[in-house]
Amino acid sequence: MILLHNARIYTQDPKRPAASAIVIDRERILAVGETDNLFDQFPRAKGQDMGGRVILPGLTDAHIHLKAYALGLQKVECETDTKEECLRRVAERVKTTKPGEWILGHGWNQNMWMPSPTSPPSSAKMEGGEGGWPRASDLDAVAPNNPVYLTAKSLHAGWVNTAAMKLANITAQTPDPPNGQIQRDADGNATGILLETAMELADRVIPEPTLVGIADAIEKAQPILWKMGLTGVHDFDRRDSFMALQILHAQGRLKLRVLKNIPVELLDHAHALGLRGGFGNDMLRIGNVKVFMDGALGPHTAAMFQPYIGEENNRGILNMDGEELFEHGRKAAGVGLGMTVHAIGDRANHEVLDAYEQLRKYERENHLPHMRHRIEHVQVVHPDDAARLAQLDVVASMQPIHAISDMYMADQFWGPERSRLAYAWKAQLDFGARLAFGSDAPVESPNPFWGLRAAVTRRRADGSPSPEGWYPEQKLTLAQAWEAYTLGPAYAAYMDDRLGRLAPGHFADLIALEKDPFDCHVDELFALQSSATMVNGEWVWEGP
Repeated sequence: MILLHNARIYTQDPKRPAASAIVIDRERILAVGETDNLFDQFPRAKGQDMGGRVILPGLTDAHIHLKAYALGLQKVECETDTKEECLRRVAERVKTTKPGEWILGHGWNQNMWMPSPTSPPSSAKMEGGEGGWPRASDLDAVAPNNPVYLTAKSLHAGWVNTAAMKLANITAQTPDPPNGQIQRDADGNATGILLETAMELADRVIPEPTLVGIADAIEKAQPILWKMGLTGVHDFDRRDSFMALQILHAQGRLKLRVLKNIPVELLDHAHALGLRGGFGNDMLRIGNVKVFMDGALGPHTAAMFQPYIGEENNRGILNMDGEELFEHGRKAAGVGLGMTVHAIGDRANHEVLDAYEQLRKYERENHLPHMRHRIEHVQVVHPDDAARLAQLDVVASMQPIHAISDMYMADQFWGPERSRLAYAWKAQLDFGARLAFGSDAPVESPNPFWGLRAAVTRRRADGSPSPEGWYPEQKLTLAQAWEAYTLGPAYAAYMDDRLGRLAPGHFADLIALEKDPFDCHVDELFALQSSATMVNGEWVWEGP
């Protein structure tokens, strides 16, 4: 039993919002209050002086791809201002890679690349070139003897070189897969860009990491996440990620609270087994069933009612309609599994909400539990649909950092009229929806303080687009944003009775900060990090 004292504690417990001391017995909080009273009440507790630091509930990333993030720490960092810099980094990796071995990277976004002074004038966007899509030949020039596969920042597009296309057997005759596209030039030849499900053509020929390798990578990523202030995550990677997490958990190496979502392609197996949501324990448990409704803004594949600006024939890619999604939801409901659906475009969100409306009716008529269904991203909604998440009691699982990354693309390709209800956290909160915030890492950094700053400023680190922020009416207070990283994820995980607050009976998941985030300039949030992180009553991270 330990007694943390000499601290400023924000509990998020309305019964006692602030305190100076907290008593912890094994993984649970016993008492919260004032130092003298608690020492008198628990004379055998071992005191730990926190030196006046601020203690808060640990933060949860409600949307992360844990395996991809962990393995991505080993990849070439491709989030660059120019295509040339991305290619330079690939060339550097070539120097330390044996001929024939794969080179993997992540993070490029052709929409954000600045023109190079030495580049020729750009050609059409779909034909590659500066300011448009890159080509296989760009990678061939720097990596002629290695297959290269670089995923876009959105994770909805891939860029490969000729060597990789040969291994994947991608030719002019290769048909586009359902819900995917092999980008082609005017002569019908593959350019090296794979959109949506076409990425699987390359994925399947890349040597798979072993489960032990994945487990080791996740273990190495944990201290990075603890230092950022994260004590829990909701993971959206697939079967091998779940198996690796089970290895870590069985060996006592998992020190991060994980809610694991099931991909829809495994729903039949889960149904056959009778696998329910919540199966597992409080460190590693089953969440909902994950479905992809559409693509993303970056590659212009998010499903929209109206075309992308400048692309009159492009309304994105809708993977299924609401009826098909309802059928998945009905099957999941039969074994007590909720639904978690990726929807970015306004049409995709509309179809999901139609399916959820049917699903709520089905739950009532069949006396089934009222599941905590979610929509992941909710990036742009039609005005007629904006209030429906609250009406249907659907969790708005959103990522504030996406807004400051995507704001210029949203204005350019969706336009101001649609963008006013894009990344609209405040509107969802005002309607009464529950928010659960995350990062979608490795699409963005999982650092929750970056997300918190984005939520309260809607500005980039350089201050753009203005002091007021991008559509400033959607800004949140820090208290609202903090709840979306704590109470919101706890509710979505069906753990709100024991997680998200520092209160008696709750888990001792907490962070200690040198600076009070509620008493500093908003721009200082960007540099905050945990000086000590506790998960399940154990100090897992302590800074120098």
